[in-house]
Amino acid sequence: MNAPVLQADILKPADAEAVLADVVGQLRSGKIIPYLGTGLTQLSNPPVPMTPEALAAFFAAKVALPRRAKGNAWASAQHIESTRHRSTVSALMTEAFTPPVEPTALHHHLASLGLPMIVDTWYDGAMRSALARRSDWGEVQGITRAGIGEDRWYRFYDAAGAETGRAAAETWTTVVYKPHGSIAPAKNFLISDADYVEVLTEIDIQTPIPDVVKDRRTERSFLFVGCRFHDQLLRTYARQVSKRSAQPHYAIIDDQTLTRNELRFIITQGITPIAIPLARAIEILLAGA
Repeated sequence: MNAPVLQADILKPADAEAVLADVVGQLRSGKIIPYLGTGLTQLSNPPVPMTPEALAAFFAAKVALPRRAKGNAWASAQHIESTRHRSTVSALMTEAFTPPVEPTALHHHLASLGLPMIVDTWYDGAMRSALARRSDWGEVQGITRAGIGEDRWYRFYDAAGAETGRAAAETWTTVVYKPHGSIAPAKNFLISDADYVEVLTEIDIQTPIPDVVKDRRTERSFLFVGCRFHDQLLRTYARQVSKRSAQPHYAIIDDQTLTRNELRFIITQGITPIAIPLARAIEILLAGA
């Protein structure tokens, strides 16, 4: 029996630009939450690995890896952790992401809007840098539970980089959610398979998702910018972070590189795919600046 044909109403340039122009208004009003992937920051040609594949290559350049781990960032980090200790993984992640990453024009624009929440899915500090002139915001970051001896899934940091608590987070105008951690301000990294085992065991019941994120996504939808969904872990996080939020969601995509798994994910999650080159989409998103 032939596999069913996957179909999605992919918005092409004319219709896509009109829809995205409407999204701009909803974004400015706080009705849509930006969900930033690595494709956005890649536009600034950053000096750090900006995809899971590039990070896997970085690990491979530093440590001899078995064939099964090569090309997979999470498996590469797990091999290093298992054979050399967690401190080696942390040191390599610090080396990889210490070079400062210049925010793009869209990072700066989003920082200026006073949005209720921004989801930033990579380890660089570009979004934090873009928000540097404001003091009414903070971050909640996913943390590894390996060896910390605490029953915690995340930590809170204010605009100055000081660790704080959930009560403070509820008062922030803008919450930046870094589900995988970040180089700044405290070098929190979810990266190895072991880091994700406990998270993925409970993420379906939402335990690892901070309450402030759950609250702020309510009655709001998501705009995925610079995101790929070709990896199961990336799909799982996108699905669980946007769970119990409002429809419809939107994703700026390259329909020429879209994989079958990505297409299936877009269809099942009710995401409206907008096929516009990312640089052009950013121009539209900045038009209301």
